Amino acid sequence: MRPDVIPTKLWEHPDPESTPMWRFLQNVNKRHGLDMKTFSELHEYSLQNRSQFWADVWEEANYIHEGTYSRVVDESAPIDAVPIWFEGVKLSYAENVLYSRPKGSSSSQTRSTVGKEDDKVAVTEVREGASETRDATYGELRERAGRLAAAMKARGVKKGDIVVIVGSNSIDTLLVWLATSWLGAIFSSSSTDMGTKGILQRTVQVNPKLLFMDDAALYNGKIVDLREKMAEVVEGLKDCSNFDNIVSIRRFSEARDISAVPKAITWDDFLASAGATPAIPDFVRIPFHEPYLICYSSGTTGTPKAIVHSLGGVMISYFKEGGLHEGLTGSDVTLQYTTTGWIMYLSNVAILLYGGKTIIYDGSPFKPDSSILISLAAQHRVTKLGISPRWMFEFAKNGQSPREMADLSALRIVTCTGMVLSDQLFEWFYDSGFPPSVQLANISGGTDIAGCFGICNPLTPVYVGGTQGPSLGVAVEIYDSMVGDGEPGRPVPEGTAGELVATTAFPNLPCFFWADPIPEDQKGVASPGTRYHSAYFARFPHVWAHGDFCVIHPTTRSLHLLGRADGVLNPSGVRFGSAEIYSVIERRFADRVQDSLCVGQRRPKDHDESVMLFLLMKPGQKLDEALVKEVKEAIGKDLSKRHVPKWIFETPEIPTTINLKKVELPVKHIVCGRKVKPSGTLANPQSLDFYYQFAKVEELVNPHPNL
Repeated sequence: MRPDVIPTKLWEHPDPESTPMWRFLQNVNKRHGLDMKTFSELHEYSLQNRSQFWADVWEEANYIHEGTYSRVVDESAPIDAVPIWFEGVKLSYAENVLYSRPKGSSSSQTRSTVGKEDDKVAVTEVREGASETRDATYGELRERAGRLAAAMKARGVKKGDIVVIVGSNSIDTLLVWLATSWLGAIFSSSSTDMGTKGILQRTVQVNPKLLFMDDAALYNGKIVDLREKMAEVVEGLKDCSNFDNIVSIRRFSEARDISAVPKAITWDDFLASAGATPAIPDFVRIPFHEPYLICYSSGTTGTPKAIVHSLGGVMISYFKEGGLHEGLTGSDVTLQYTTTGWIMYLSNVAILLYGGKTIIYDGSPFKPDSSILISLAAQHRVTKLGISPRWMFEFAKNGQSPREMADLSALRIVTCTGMVLSDQLFEWFYDSGFPPSVQLANISGGTDIAGCFGICNPLTPVYVGGTQGPSLGVAVEIYDSMVGDGEPGRPVPEGTAGELVATTAFPNLPCFFWADPIPEDQKGVASPGTRYHSAYFARFPHVWAHGDFCVIHPTTRSLHLLGRADGVLNPSGVRFGSAEIYSVIERRFADRVQDSLCVGQRRPKDHDESVMLFLLMKPGQKLDEALVKEVKEAIGKDLSKRHVPKWIFETPEIPTTINLKKVELPVKHIVCGRKVKPSGTLANPQSLDFYYQFAKVEELVNPHPNL
């Protein structure tokens, strides 16, 4: 990104005053006697009047709840105090998904089915390649989730217990989530494509009461029997004091025999625990700030962190992001490609809070071919599609155009996240990919906050590069990355790259990490010595350091992600992100290079860091001296001579997570001479073996030509 150049404008809302964000802005103006007209003014208001802003959002969300709050939050508390929000308010996730609160209702506890009528389809589940489709109405979700909650209660599940599922993106998985939260218990999910080690790294540390698991899985055209994995997981949980049973979920027409799996019970037998005509329990409403969800960090360099999210924090944040930034309502239909082990699983079903419809897809997004998600979007009149840069890249490199494949006239917004979105893909999106009326919403945040730091909005244009702007109510700044750990941070001018931080508290901060000691009053959950503190607050005192290397454009105010801060390249003191290198490779060499991985190497004996670039060639292509020279010249011309890698090698495979995010940090550790224990989240852990030879790069007998 060049701060002195205004990037190309790609999209602008045709009628911003028709959007929920504009209506919210006008309601705030009326309520407080203000005269705001722009997103910038609304964002500034949200930072300067934190309690008032979040009270405005809470009022607008209109959730079913009980109790009142005397103050929104203690604004004097620093962010690492993790202050409590809306103390005195209680609510239920399941209740708010399954019912609505009438607008203008005098009681906060009034429950209605308006907009969520019994016969209204809430979920359409699609199996890989559209090989099987089934619907569930709001009435069916209420009935089936209530019966499952009754069975869980009969089995002793209560408020604060943990229920884990290893499941597909299915209606049954959603029912487990709803039934768990119905009882005030805590939900956690992992995907079936995760290895036994990865599942146990997550599950053992939270000591669940119940574990639900699909008996089989379908991916990339192959059916996988999961019973052996079930038995391995049960064996791994033998020392978990709370663990009672594993419940087998029938994934196909015939249930598999699980009699050889210890502690296993079928779904049908589990439901029978509550009797033939079970008494449906009341919804258990829990305090706004208490836990209801556990998500996990990627764990690419160690044991995954068990990140505990509060019910109210997630719900109010999602109304702000979905309802205001994205403009979602009960008339929307969403399709988010995700597994149950990714944070985007929340986005996958959150439309149900508004009374809309979600299309949940399980399987490969390229089976039977790459058009499957586009076909589904057209068939179901999807208004919001959630994808990744990797998915877009596959279309662009193959010269495919989604808008020429199907009727996408209902589509209003496409969200994209998971890795850095290159400038070339921004341009492809509007030049060749999607209808020009569709808003490209490049978003960035993560599992850590179950939300976004950078996000879209309908009141400003979309420009090439970065996220459209900051998220309301979140004080984002860029700090000097040269400051030492533990020293006070220094903001840098807009246009200067540095580390992304948040300086004041917001509701969707994690409650705590499960493995950390938790005081009864929940104070000091991020004190020095906790994993929580070391993850986010050790870098700069009293400031959340997110670990992203970013820059804010001084004119457009867009937030550009340049890579992870721990993966910043720093040859001869020149700091830049790997995304800058990837952008050149994608733009100039997509016809020959399939993918690339760029890391820094600085071993104990090295006086400076060297940049290593690994190229995964397309079939039939090889890396030779001529291409190495061409890559060198392109990077030097497009960026600078100081960006040119010292070493360029061909690689047979690039390590990725099971969510297809390429992984740099383990490779960086390896080439710097360290041994790495592969994480259970890696889709191809064996790929790391190739990189160990480069720790002694000078001793390689016949390396590819280096620069």
